[in-house]
Amino acid sequence: MMGKPLWSGLALIGALRARASGGLAREAFGVSIDTRTLQPGDLFVAIKGETRDGHDFVRTAFEKGAAAAVIDEAHAATLAGAGPLFVVKDVQQSLEWLGQRARERSGAFIAAITGSVGKTSTKEMTRLMLSRFGETHASTASYNNHWGVPLTLARMSATARYGVFELGMNHAGEIAGLVAQVRPHVAVVTRIAPVHLEYFASLDAIADAKAEIFSGLDGGVAIINRDDGFFDRLAEAAAPTAGHILSFGETEGAQARLVTYEAVTEGAVVEAEVLGRRLRFGIGAHGKHVALNALAALLVGAVFDVDLEEAAAAFADFAPPTGRGQRERIMTPDGAFTLIDESYNANPTSMRAALDALGAAKPGAGGRRIAILGDMLELGPQAAELHAGLAEALSAANVDLLFTCGPLMSRLSFAAPDAMRGAHRATPLELEEAVLAAVRPGDVVMVKGSNGSRMSKIVAALRNASVSEPAR
Repeated sequence: MMGKPLWSGLALIGALRARASGGLAREAFGVSIDTRTLQPGDLFVAIKGETRDGHDFVRTAFEKGAAAAVIDEAHAATLAGAGPLFVVKDVQQSLEWLGQRARERSGAFIAAITGSVGKTSTKEMTRLMLSRFGETHASTASYNNHWGVPLTLARMSATARYGVFELGMNHAGEIAGLVAQVRPHVAVVTRIAPVHLEYFASLDAIADAKAEIFSGLDGGVAIINRDDGFFDRLAEAAAPTAGHILSFGETEGAQARLVTYEAVTEGAVVEAEVLGRRLRFGIGAHGKHVALNALAALLVGAVFDVDLEEAAAAFADFAPPTGRGQRERIMTPDGAFTLIDESYNANPTSMRAALDALGAAKPGAGGRRIAILGDMLELGPQAAELHAGLAEALSAANVDLLFTCGPLMSRLSFAAPDAMRGAHRATPLELEEAVLAAVRPGDVVMVKGSNGSRMSKIVAALRNASVSEPAR
C-alpha cells in the first residue's frame, strides 16, 4: 500500500518550476534520488553527484514504478518517452524549491540539530520522543547536506505535526544555507569538537560555523550544551535571533541537568532535572554522552509542550544508529564476547566518549577490554598530535589491549603503554588476522574510526567469525 499522496502532479509543476513532458503524473507518494531504494509511486529526482549522474538511472526508476522523474533540459531529448517527466533548468535548484514549498505548506513544529558530535543520535532520540505525540518527520540516516536537507523537506507530509532535521557542514556558510530552508522553531547545537579541522583554522571557526544554525531562528529557541567550552560564544551568537536560550549538561545552571548516570546491562538509568522537574528514566544505549543528548531532546520536547515523563520514557526504546555504538553478543564455539560497533565515524571528542563507554563496560570471566582503532580523518596539521593524545584516555578506560591501523593511528600505538599494545597494521584488512587471533570469550571489543578508515571491515570480520545476537 502506497498510503496517501505526498504531492499532486499540478503542485509539482509549480513547486519545481518545471514543464511537463510525456504526460502529467497524477500524484507522487514519495521522493527518491536512489533507484536502489525507490518505491513504486515515488518521484525520482535525477541529482548529479560526485561520481554518478541520476539521469543515467531515470529509465531504471520507471522500470521500478516511479510516478515521474525530474530531469534537466540537457537530457530532455534523450529521455523523451521514458515516462512522465518534469523538465527543469537545474535539478538541484528545483529540489531545493520543492523542499521550500513543503516547508511553506507545513504547520509542523520544526527542530534543527547540528554539532560536531552527537547530532545524528540527538536527531534520532528527538524523533523517537516526538513520535509518541503525533506524526513526526525526520532526516533519514545522516541526510544533512546540500541535497539531503531539501530532500528531507520535500518528503515531509503536509499533515506532519513535528519535523526534526539534522544539519551538517564541512565549510563555513553551509549551515546558513541549509537552515534558511528549514526555518526551525528550535535550533540545537550538541557540542563543538575538533572535526573538519582540515577546512577550519581553529575551533573558534568551527563554533562560528555551527552557530550559523541560529540565523534561521526568528524569535525561536536556541538549545546549547552548557558543558561545552564554547557555550558563551554560541549563546552570544544566538542572542540576536533567539527569543530564548536554554542549555543542557552536567553544569549547574543548565535548564536540563544530568544529576546521576548509571550504566546497566541494557543501557543506562538516568536522573535529571529538566526545567525544575526531577525525572528518572532508562536509555536503551550506553554512554554518558548519549544521556546528555537525551537531555537536549527533552528540552525540544519541553518547547513543543509535550508531557516530559512520557517523553523520557521513549528513550528506553532508543537504539544507536548503525556504527554508532550498537552492542552485539558474538557467539563462538568456546563462548561469547561483546562487540561494540563505533565504526561509522570518529574524532578526538567522540573517541574519548567511546573509550569512556568501553571503560564502563564489564567484561565476562577472563575477559578484557579491547580497543581497535582506525585513523580519525580531516583533522588538519594537528592530526598526529591529536591521535597520540588519546593515550591517556586509553589508560583511564582501563583498556587491556589496543589494536590500531592507519598512518595516523601509528602515533597512538607508539604512545600507548607497551603492555597494552596488541598490533598495528597499515589497513583494516591487514589487521583482521591479528584481531581474530586475539579475541576470546568474555572480552568487550570496541571498534572505532572515521568512516573513510573502513573500520567496518573489522566489524564484519568479527561478526562473520560466528553467529551473533543482539546485546542490550
